[in-house]
Amino acid sequence: MATTKYLLIFAVVVALASSALAIRCYQCTSLQNSKCGEKFESDDSLKMDCNRVSAPFYLLPLLNGRSINATGCMKQTLESTLGGGKHILRSCYFGDISHTETGCKTDPTNYGVKQLSCDVCKDNLCNTSSSMSPFVVGLICFFGLARILS
Repeated sequence: MATTKYLLIFAVVVALASSALAIRCYQCTSLQNSKCGEKFESDDSLKMDCNRVSAPFYLLPLLNGRSINATGCMKQTLESTLGGGKHILRSCYFGDISHTETGCKTDPTNYGVKQLSCDVCKDNLCNTSSSMSPFVVGLICFFGLARILS
């Protein structure tokens, strides 16, 4: 039983160490690139090393001095209230992944834009699909396993 606990601790340390490395996400908007739309087409030119990207200026006061390194990737579905229709924005995510109300905020200077959805994930290049919930399932499994082993 002690060996199992050590393996679990090792797995947690490895997971935390790997999360400290810079994440890579797709960065694009369907307004400028049709490959970025709902039917996403992967392209190397859309890949972004998130440690090269700063948090958006409008999020800085909301992050309250917390780390401004990217913590994940996001896919936002936005709609122009001025008749432009829906479009997709994929980018690096800044903020707490478990509390997306801050990191999913849209740029307040983009008048006439309404957010329809914001999907957040924490793995490299994970912001391709409309459903990015494996992180939540993995987190639940981790805590369930930890409870069983304790």
